[in-house]
Amino acid sequence: MEFRHLVSFITIAEELHFGRAAQRLHLTQPSLSAQLQKLEKSLGVQLVARNSHEVRLTAAGREFELQARQIVAQVDRAARAAKATAEGRSGTLSIGYNLPASRHVLPDTLVKMTERHPDIVVSLWEKRTGPQLTGLADRSLDIALVYGHPSTAEFRYRRLLHRVPLVAVVGRRHRWADRPGVPFAELASQECVLFAREQCPAMYDAIFRSAAQTRISLNVAHHADDPGATAHMVSVRPLVGFASLPRAVSMGMGAPGSISAAVKLLDPVPTLDLYAVWRSDDTNPAVAAFLDCMESAEPAQLDDAREDVVGAIR
Repeated sequence: MEFRHLVSFITIAEELHFGRAAQRLHLTQPSLSAQLQKLEKSLGVQLVARNSHEVRLTAAGREFELQARQIVAQVDRAARAAKATAEGRSGTLSIGYNLPASRHVLPDTLVKMTERHPDIVVSLWEKRTGPQLTGLADRSLDIALVYGHPSTAEFRYRRLLHRVPLVAVVGRRHRWADRPGVPFAELASQECVLFAREQCPAMYDAIFRSAAQTRISLNVAHHADDPGATAHMVSVRPLVGFASLPRAVSMGMGAPGSISAAVKLLDPVPTLDLYAVWRSDDTNPAVAAFLDCMESAEPAQLDDAREDVVGAIR
């Protein structure tokens, strides 16, 4: 059975006249008759009864017409969907993101995506930088919104936000808890709790880069996977952990009743940049659509936001 035989049969069913049907299909009548015969032979049933006076569908032909129309309509829908996806007008997009991206990048960008590409289905996944980059590599994510960027030809990237500051995280009974800020060099006398580098390479490297600048060695005595675990550990031990300032504010560090406090680090202030990262060999047109929407979205006012959140942790 060939798809063109279905189209020819439906045209015969609509016209109930071989001459007019052949004309619509730009075929000769013998060619149209031959197509019908091949279709009927492949099915093993007669679909059309005709004599010198009329053409009519058999009972089997009427039932087959209903099913054939559904098949042709489905193929047509599939063709339109494929074309729309190829042109970036529909499809799916999986995006990983972190907290600054959720506040400063996604809101305006998603509004523009909805306005310009309403048929693209976007899935959002909040993850740390390491898991996001793993998701890009195994193609479970199309775009990662992360701290720093990988130095490999496998990925392309675009910087989105500059200078997201890091803060020290301590328990409420720690002697730093009520200080407005602490010089980074004072970490030399503290035991630290730190995450594994693969969780967030850019943050890990920013911390140790600041230590190198101040010519100190960090005493990493304990490990924790995320800021929540860090907050719990420093609440019961005299340790110092680390978090981005937006994360510290979102967790209420320093607020009444909180188990931990965020303290500004000074001289130097360790900072991070936020990047959009995607695969160099990506063929999903929805990726380009999202990047275009991100480019034209309102620019993030991170400097203003920083002033707000710095006040919030004191």
